Amino acid sequence: MNPLKSLETTIANLIEGGFGRLFRTEVRPMELARKLAREMDEHRTASVSRVYAPNEYSVWLSPQDRARYEGVEHEVIDELCGYLLEHARREELILASPPLISFHTDEDLALGEFGIQARLAPPDRQSDELPEPAEPLDPSPPDEHGQTMIYSTSARTRLPLEEAHARRAARALLAVGGRRLIVPSGGGTIGRSRACDVVLEDAGASRRHAEIRPHQDGWTLQDLGSTNGVLVNGRPIHAQQPLRQGDRIEIGSTEIVFELG
Repeated sequence: MNPLKSLETTIANLIEGGFGRLFRTEVRPMELARKLAREMDEHRTASVSRVYAPNEYSVWLSPQDRARYEGVEHEVIDELCGYLLEHARREELILASPPLISFHTDEDLALGEFGIQARLAPPDRQSDELPEPAEPLDPSPPDEHGQTMIYSTSARTRLPLEEAHARRAARALLAVGGRRLIVPSGGGTIGRSRACDVVLEDAGASRRHAEIRPHQDGWTLQDLGSTNGVLVNGRPIHAQQPLRQGDRIEIGSTEIVFELG
């Protein structure tokens, strides 16, 4: 396993293990970590020879969810910053400074909903604590890096406050039971848990069964230590498996067809 990937996984386990048991709300630290990494991937900016990513993140929580973090907020933020830093290193993204994350409260958010606002700021504009914007959910931000993305962990939906900017070509899609699901650009998990990016209603699937990730040569699939394993074109996989157009993935009794679109 790539040592940076291993370190990122360790940090992820610390977040989930160290703080996850403190929360019964649906907005858990690991859920925030995944969505922060997704926002980092979605707002990459390519120059001639480098790819830059946002380094400032404002997280908006409902009053009930924010209250759950009282007393451990700074520790959770430190872990989330470490997670983002390792994600950037693994994806070879350039940050103007170490990631800076701040939590805010929005009265309009319901329990289980949260918003993330990402932006790329020069180091001299950063401070020890991000200022709270006057209009946290402004539907007309000045540019795409000022958008606030709203997530609902209970409904597994992502609702931008304005139409998302044009999507990159060659996205990965998973055809499952007549549905075609778009895989997040930064990859995602597949399993029975509602915390997964692709949720399977299959008793033969583990809670976190497999992970699909972008790679320099395309996309790969990896078993996350599931009980029943993963088959690709009828063969079990034991390491990162490169995926090609039309590959058949079997998880439990569910057959998934990998597509590029």
